[in-house]
Amino acid sequence: MPALASPKTPSQTIFVPDPTPKIQHFNCTKTPSPSTSRTKASRKTQPVDETSLDNPDLGPFLLKLARDTFGSGESPNKALDYAIRASKSFERCSGPGLDLAMSLHVVAAIYCSLGRFEEAVRVLERAIEVSDPENGPDHALAKFSGYMQLGDTCSMLGQLEQSILCYESGLKIQRETLGGSDPRVAETCRYLAEAHVQVMQFDEAENYCKKTLEIRREHSSPASVEEAADRRLMALIYEAKGDYELALEHLVLASMIMIANGQDNEVAAIDMGIGDIYLSLCRFDEAVFSYQKALTVLKSTRGENHPSVASVFIRLADLYYKTGKLRESKSYCENALRIYAKPLPGIISEEIASGLTEISAIYEAVNEPEEALNLLQKAMKLLEDTPAQRSTIAGIEAQMGVMFYMVGRYGEAWRSFKSAISKLRASGERKSAHFGIVLNQMGLASVQLYKLDEAARLFEEAREILEQECGLCHVDTLGVYSNLAATYDAMGRVEAAIEMLEHILKVREEKLGTAHPDFDDEKKRLADLLKEAGRARNRKGKSLENLLGSNSHQRTKKEGVKRWAGFGHKT
Repeated sequence: MPALASPKTPSQTIFVPDPTPKIQHFNCTKTPSPSTSRTKASRKTQPVDETSLDNPDLGPFLLKLARDTFGSGESPNKALDYAIRASKSFERCSGPGLDLAMSLHVVAAIYCSLGRFEEAVRVLERAIEVSDPENGPDHALAKFSGYMQLGDTCSMLGQLEQSILCYESGLKIQRETLGGSDPRVAETCRYLAEAHVQVMQFDEAENYCKKTLEIRREHSSPASVEEAADRRLMALIYEAKGDYELALEHLVLASMIMIANGQDNEVAAIDMGIGDIYLSLCRFDEAVFSYQKALTVLKSTRGENHPSVASVFIRLADLYYKTGKLRESKSYCENALRIYAKPLPGIISEEIASGLTEISAIYEAVNEPEEALNLLQKAMKLLEDTPAQRSTIAGIEAQMGVMFYMVGRYGEAWRSFKSAISKLRASGERKSAHFGIVLNQMGLASVQLYKLDEAARLFEEAREILEQECGLCHVDTLGVYSNLAATYDAMGRVEAAIEMLEHILKVREEKLGTAHPDFDDEKKRLADLLKEAGRARNRKGKSLENLLGSNSHQRTKKEGVKRWAGFGHKT
């Protein structure tokens, strides 16, 4: 998913020598360090004896030394040692309070810079525990900063749901201290809106984004750059919810603001978003105009080989595929691939991986699974297997599973889906609709490998999730019902299969109509089951290949083509 950049995000500079910059979003003045009046320590300072930690002057001295060492980049481990001893000194001399909390924030930031996120979490939890907002605004500020930093650290571990809980706790403290309409509250609301978008909770994201805009209107000048950024986020939310007209309205307003502020590159990015909305509305000529307009600006300002230019090429390729102009579509894909083949210096690998994943979806759609699979494998090689990348890698692995399935490599498909599911579970996405769909896909791969018990468990878990997230009548939920009914039949659980098929047919007749292509097939399957249920229960289980026929392949292919945002594609 593209980064939702905000002019002021509470965590942009969290891992810096002074690791508490979120303070500026809570209070205009930073809490003064206990050692700001002290002179810079010599780099040749001798190690401090542990027995001297009872000296009340030692904590501020060590904290200053830790910040200076960390800021110089000389030795993070040495800086960590100074910071840990500073926190021990503060705890011995003054006990729980502001000084201890601030030193623990520094310890946590250094841990994060070293990639030791689990240890940072424990330190931040302690920092929150020793901060009591009842002791004044500075203490409330420290607790707020601790929650926000903890939320960022959980996010780096892929624990997105937990990170949102931390942000919400920070927002609660901020509101209690500053009031609900303070401009700094708007920044935190914006941050929470972005976090909810990351986990596909669009209703919650919309509420926070609306609150942000309300506060902006009260305190900011009209047509500010911050308002434009908020409107772009709101457009993204509405687009994800399928409300394209409202999304278009916010993007047009954001574009007008950016034009008035002379932000040409930002106007081009917004034009790309406007093109996406027009494409979703099947207003193809207007979409082409918006894309070409963005392309002209980006080529002139960033160069013809910049990844942002490749991004426009991918959008045009998708548009021409959808309008049946396959030659033009392939040409634009090739243009984008040439840019990604020779990336400019400073371009992050994640941006290239995202582009390759999007191109693979187009090759998949035009029934070139081998080429699509090749692109996904290249994208995987560009990404580091870190907790922060876990969801992105899982999405690519899920798409690879679909590709393997389409070309009949079921064992590899099963392994790809299994790996994707384990990563999604670890990142806290085990209750999302996207997770349910991947479970369904792995179930189909299990069917092809004759692992029927496992397939049934996967379909049952997928059913539970999709019923909760999408509803009983949603087409994806019904697809899982159908797969589960066939699996029950193959396992000899005829009554369960009959019950499931009766429910499917009832929903299709009452809610969706009988014109759905699967209706006649399911009706015939139910008739066969009812007929055979009257016999003695000595029948052999039918082969799932006969029961599902080509439906399993088509359903997997259809679900794989969907551009779920959680899988690195746009909805």
